[in-house]
Amino acid sequence: MSSAPWIQHYDKGVPSSLHPYPDYTLIDIISRRAVESPDGKVMHFKGASMTWSDLDRQSNALAHALLEEGIAKGDRVVLVLPNSPQMIVCQAAIWKIGAVAVPVNPLYTEHELGYALDESGAALVIVLSPFYRKIKSAMASRKKLKVIVSNIKEYLPPLKKLLFTLIKEKKEGHFVTLDEGDRFLDTMMRSSSGESRPDVDVGSDDTALFLFSGGTTGMPKCAVCTHRSIMISGVQIAKWFGVVVDQDNEVVVLNMPLFHVYAQVGILGAAFVDNLPFVLVPNPRDIDDLISTLKKYRPSILPGVPTLFNALARHPAVIRDSKVLSSLKLCISGSAPLLLKTKKRFEEMTGGRIIDAYALTESMIASVLTPVYGTYKEGSVGIPAPDIEVRIVDQDNADSVLQPGEIGEVTMRAPQLMKGYWNRPDETEKIIRNGWLQTGDLGYLDEDGYLFIMDRKKDVIKQSGFQVWPREVEEVIVSHPDVSEAGVAGVPDEYQGEAVKAWVVLRQGAELDADELRSFCKKELAAYKVPKQIVFVDVLPKSSIGKVLRRKLVEEHTAEAS
Repeated sequence: MSSAPWIQHYDKGVPSSLHPYPDYTLIDIISRRAVESPDGKVMHFKGASMTWSDLDRQSNALAHALLEEGIAKGDRVVLVLPNSPQMIVCQAAIWKIGAVAVPVNPLYTEHELGYALDESGAALVIVLSPFYRKIKSAMASRKKLKVIVSNIKEYLPPLKKLLFTLIKEKKEGHFVTLDEGDRFLDTMMRSSSGESRPDVDVGSDDTALFLFSGGTTGMPKCAVCTHRSIMISGVQIAKWFGVVVDQDNEVVVLNMPLFHVYAQVGILGAAFVDNLPFVLVPNPRDIDDLISTLKKYRPSILPGVPTLFNALARHPAVIRDSKVLSSLKLCISGSAPLLLKTKKRFEEMTGGRIIDAYALTESMIASVLTPVYGTYKEGSVGIPAPDIEVRIVDQDNADSVLQPGEIGEVTMRAPQLMKGYWNRPDETEKIIRNGWLQTGDLGYLDEDGYLFIMDRKKDVIKQSGFQVWPREVEEVIVSHPDVSEAGVAGVPDEYQGEAVKAWVVLRQGAELDADELRSFCKKELAAYKVPKQIVFVDVLPKSSIGKVLRRKLVEEHTAEAS
């Protein structure tokens, strides 16, 4: 590792290695801080705050209540909760009894929720009240599990709680009547209030999380994450951020969904490790709510995806008053490389820095990141963080390591990789070989060790013997001044085998036809890469964190063609 070319590009203060990593867990951090700084703030939510002693006390109470429900070490508890204090308290309680938290997207359909219950082997479900009936319906033909229900108002400040009860609770589906056997979260916690931390041995190598992965390329699988993995990633990211962040005076926005590894392991882990209070945002797509949060809490760190930063930069409230963003010292953009024009515009508006980041659920945020102050290379997602190795191998021969500039499959080796997929040893063997994670992404390293991602291995369009990387075409299309977003994928074609098709969202008020856009592309792309088909749409299908789902685009095309 000491000879890795990327190390010379680390910001001052970031070491080449962080070994040895702490041999304790996030729940140990909670217990310690509850004693050392009991009144210190750990989180904010809608005007209310929670201290370390609050979090420790409440999670202890719930931990005992879960034990009384028969939940034991190793059992899986599914959490159907948005970003909220409930999510943090429940997760800490689950960990304190050695159980496994399984956060899932509350917007899942009944079918998807049922699959999550089956795949994880759930022993219990904790759900926010508006999703109670959906989870009960998902259980209709399955093993009946006990369900614990929480109402979002439980953690609102008094006045907002009163207004919510009077105006919104019934109207917006938060008021529910429970089926026999199910219980309310606040009632359970009150019954065990005052209890100390349960006497359950929870070590670094115990499983902490199941995080679903593979939803964009196949059936989701449970990636197994240990407490050690969370700690390692938290330490790495905290050290990377530390060159710009003063931990005594900073607030982190926790707006990315906690059922995703980005927020769960990356941001939450770093916030706990570095004692950075975080402000919870329930819906990452509610830009108005996010802007209100930025105004109120004046945070220093904002994670997101390129679509979020584009939306913020174009929002009328930000255009009227760019000081809304002036508190931001550091923004982290993941899921897709950030366009240079977006980076420059956002840095001008904030006065801070915005960096790219790359990781996978399976890597448990073994991150590749742009240096905060160091060399920035357009199109690159950055360089490996301490103790993380990246190499490029031949797509068809993982033992053949490629040279700088050669495109192949991106592989990673790191101390925090997932243990594997739950109950899927064959799938695990396919993705982790001799300690190296096969990412399924195509890219290359340059001579300095900067990583450039070309595309998903499965997304490459094979057209008339040529290979076309969708992202390359997308970047050219979105560089047109009238284009807001674009998605590109290969669709069946009798002559070419696969044809390049583009789905394009125009900027508000813009007019552009397919021939004009095709002519624009011809100036930047070889003829075989220029989209044969172009359609204009109002929106693109996206994942929960804003990544364009090319698979969905192809499915829609196939449905229309049949």
